Amino acid sequence: MKQVVQNYKSGELAVLDVPAPGCKPGGVLVRSAFSLISTGTELMKVSEAGMSMLGKARSRPDQVAKVMQSVATNGVPATYRKVMGKLDSYTPLGYSLCGVVEQVGAGIEDVKAGDLVACAGNEHALHAELNWVPKNLYAPVPDGLAPRHAAFGTVGSIAMQGVRQGEPQLGEVALVIGLGLIGQLVVQLLASAGVRVVGADPDPVRCELAERMGAAACGDPASAAVEAAVAELTGGHGVDQVYLAAGGSSNQPVELAAHLCRDRGRVVDIGKCRLDLPWNAYYEKELDVRFSRSYGPGRYDPEYELEGRDYPIGHVRWTERRNLACFLDLLARGSVDVEPLVSHVADFDDAVDTYRRLKDGDLKAVAVLFRYPEPEAEAEEAGTPAIVVPAVKRSGGGASTPARADRTPVRLAFVGAGNYATSMLLPHLAQREGVKLSAVVTTTALSAANAQRKFGFAEATTDLDAVLGDKSIDAVFVVTRHSSHAELTRRALLAGKTVFVEKPLALTEDELAGVLAAVEESGNDRLQVGFNRRFAPLLQESRKRFGARTGPASLRYLVNAGRLQHGSWYLRQGTEGSRFAGEGGHFIDTASWLLEADPISVYATAAPGNEDLQVLLRYPDGSTATISYVTTGAPGFPKETLDLVADGKVLRLDDFVRASVYGRKKWVSSRLPKARDKGQSAELAAFVKAVRTGGPMPVPLESLVATTSATLAVQTGLAGGVPVALAVTR
Repeated sequence: MKQVVQNYKSGELAVLDVPAPGCKPGGVLVRSAFSLISTGTELMKVSEAGMSMLGKARSRPDQVAKVMQSVATNGVPATYRKVMGKLDSYTPLGYSLCGVVEQVGAGIEDVKAGDLVACAGNEHALHAELNWVPKNLYAPVPDGLAPRHAAFGTVGSIAMQGVRQGEPQLGEVALVIGLGLIGQLVVQLLASAGVRVVGADPDPVRCELAERMGAAACGDPASAAVEAAVAELTGGHGVDQVYLAAGGSSNQPVELAAHLCRDRGRVVDIGKCRLDLPWNAYYEKELDVRFSRSYGPGRYDPEYELEGRDYPIGHVRWTERRNLACFLDLLARGSVDVEPLVSHVADFDDAVDTYRRLKDGDLKAVAVLFRYPEPEAEAEEAGTPAIVVPAVKRSGGGASTPARADRTPVRLAFVGAGNYATSMLLPHLAQREGVKLSAVVTTTALSAANAQRKFGFAEATTDLDAVLGDKSIDAVFVVTRHSSHAELTRRALLAGKTVFVEKPLALTEDELAGVLAAVEESGNDRLQVGFNRRFAPLLQESRKRFGARTGPASLRYLVNAGRLQHGSWYLRQGTEGSRFAGEGGHFIDTASWLLEADPISVYATAAPGNEDLQVLLRYPDGSTATISYVTTGAPGFPKETLDLVADGKVLRLDDFVRASVYGRKKWVSSRLPKARDKGQSAELAAFVKAVRTGGPMPVPLESLVATTSATLAVQTGLAGGVPVALAVTR
């Protein structure tokens, strides 16, 4: 299928061929009929992409702050790879469309194939021929409403949410500053609610259009016309509400709002304009400043948008979806008219030229629509590929498999291509001789296309079954959200693939049991979990310098994890498990590797309501490891520090940057390492070698299971308040 994309680094716009998205449960697959260009939001994004790197940094200081924090945590090289990877990627455009349901996912009962729906969301209602849209981000189109008009549903919901925030009353007077697409819709919604409207915009064409759409008067905000109209309509008291629908860096809109608003009036910010509030003016009138967050309640809540959990109507009357349905109803009944706002309708294939004309000013427009071609009838309906599960014989406990023919490349497939995969794994594999990146599978079409372009995958697809059934693929990397790791690993093992799964292997004992059942059923135990720290060159050298132990050891591991940003998917404990369940295996595996044994018990404690954990691991020879996992430390302090004490010796590791060993002789590593190396490159080299030669996996399966069990036991221990005994596996 085709999709409009932009490269934020170069500013390039393109209509790209990408894999068609699959139809997942909880949503529908929609073929676009019309999609709407947001001439404000999208053109701002297009303009930013054309800036220099310094200009981009100045326009997004929030992102610069994130980069500096990443440098402190991960070092300059890793941060550079991550940032450049994000910048030099195609990103989608669009968030408002109307189309026809092609396929219905499990759990959807309110629409069927062939129904017309309006769709919302900057990840789901894209300028693309096909989109997968979750339940709460689409609404059925009323009978008789034209698809080109229904494509306004999302921007209409944005305008409607802004109006709701203003709480207009019959007979009041409102001022709308900025008469672009959102401003024009706000004017109509207010007028239909019995509010008299004054509009302000420097463009006389937009002012004339707003008056045709119901405004009592409009004019240039710099002229006396707007102030005169407000004085006449309000008897000199000022307007009851002001709606800021303007963009740009000028502070004139907020100053004008204070000047023309009545005492204790309301100012609602809908657009993205400068908000340097003049304190005296806002204080003296005691103005009520409000913000309108996009389409309505539910926005930015993944449980609402992605998981389909609606808010009870008795508690939240107007949600995203209910706003969308309400606006479509107003359109269908003629209370709002969007046809006069349509300045241009372009064929989807002409998208790049259309954006160029809008950016250069050759095309003056309030609203522009893309019209999509009618789908061609297929001669024969294609069936869904089935997973082929090759017969795999047990290999004597997984020690080895037959070696590959000389000079035959190891063929790899990736399931998932997020930040970690593209910044920490794929750069190493793409440069490795004797490796062929055969296929990348993602749930979103564009991420697969980006990975294919940047790393040279032979195929990009959303069809996992076809990849697992491809007998030419030797190994599968599972680099997806934590909640899917165990199931994807299980399926890949049953398909006879060697598997590299990022931590964690499983989030529950049942998931772990399912993976082990797949090993038993298939005879395939060729599995590696991404516990990379044991492969870090600095830690390897430190252990060598420390030497063999004769007595028990005491290990202390401080993990200064820091707080997560609001909205991080790591915070979705209901589906993705606790944060420690997701990454704690790293630290347990490192401790067990240094102590050369698996733990026999776990004791965990935490203050109520606090994410900071203290985990005590006991080992068969009497050794102990204490992992302090804290989120309340200083951001500038190193993330990981480790001390190992035994036999009169001390090993000290400082965040994979510096290490030292104290004994009869003192050893200190270089103080100026080239990079913070946490072992990903060496780990991948060992994994590829095992696949190529058929030799033993880098880490025994028993150790992977023991580490996973110990990680899961932390949550059990927190709930019970007592140590949890573990089975000894080696």
